[in-house]
Amino acid sequence: MSFLSFNSKDIGIDLGTANILVTIKGKGIVLREPSVIAIDNNTGTVIAVGTEAKEMIGRTPKEISAIRPIKDGVIADFTATKLLLKNIMEKVCKKYNAIRPRVIVGVPSGITEVEERAVEETVIHAGAREVYLIEEPMAAAIGAGIQIEEPSGNIIVDIGGGTTEVAVISLGGTVLSNSIRIAGDELDEDIINYVKKEMNMIIGEITAEQIKKELGCAMPLMTQMTMEIKGRDISTGLPRTDIITSSQVETAIKESIAQIVEVIKLSLEKTPPELASDIMEKGIVLSGGGALIQNLDKLISLETGMPAYVAEEPLDCVVRGTGKTLQEIEKLRTVLKNARKR
Repeated sequence: MSFLSFNSKDIGIDLGTANILVTIKGKGIVLREPSVIAIDNNTGTVIAVGTEAKEMIGRTPKEISAIRPIKDGVIADFTATKLLLKNIMEKVCKKYNAIRPRVIVGVPSGITEVEERAVEETVIHAGAREVYLIEEPMAAAIGAGIQIEEPSGNIIVDIGGGTTEVAVISLGGTVLSNSIRIAGDELDEDIINYVKKEMNMIIGEITAEQIKKELGCAMPLMTQMTMEIKGRDISTGLPRTDIITSSQVETAIKESIAQIVEVIKLSLEKTPPELASDIMEKGIVLSGGGALIQNLDKLISLETGMPAYVAEEPLDCVVRGTGKTLQEIEKLRTVLKNARKR
């Protein structure tokens, strides 16, 4: 197939653990929804997707399930993912008149061949004509504006919902990459466990995510921040309101943050010396929702002795990268994981 035949209706998808983002060539990001679907358990029909379904988490009666079908960056529930993607693709294709589009999907770098096939099949089932896969750190680097094809070293750290991925990139390829299944979801879990253990209170994942977004920090903030939280008292079983501080949240997520920093250090240790000196000059680029944890860039800089900075609009880097790849497909065809099979 000729890569020149990519047309303006081709679609790029960031199939994230927390959110699905869709871009259309020439239109930019056209959809941004949580990766959640609500299904009627009796009939198997879709009740809601995205934001509407996310609001149902922890609130559904027994005949409805609100599911996050993507776990740690890969498909955990094939049927639910198929329904979610079909719904989202139909919505986008109908609105923008894209009939059987070609699709580029961002996938984790640690994805297995079985998982790759699952993504391909799911997107084909959802109405795509052809599917190409790009590793998320590569897509994030392209989306962050890094000139990946230059003979110079760059390092990107993409902290998503399910995985943190570190990649050293040079000459349009990945020199080395590391992926750990510790990212945004794990931080939410840390907060839930901390509140349970230290505050004797049970909170849900939506509350934990809000706490992380508002108070999440990797190092103490200049001014301590607080937030009122609602949950259930473990002793009485009754609803309760309490106050949580940013320093408590810092303590709660400390261990997971340390593991993220460790994987960055490990990647830097394995980086060839020539590329390491390029990185020293340019710094470590952070993308993904986890990059928004306050002072994380400062902590990484402190621990590695290298400059670190957050990419512009870090949440959109992967999907922007799929969009740029669509636009410059001839130049960037080498970054597509399965282009060789075509």
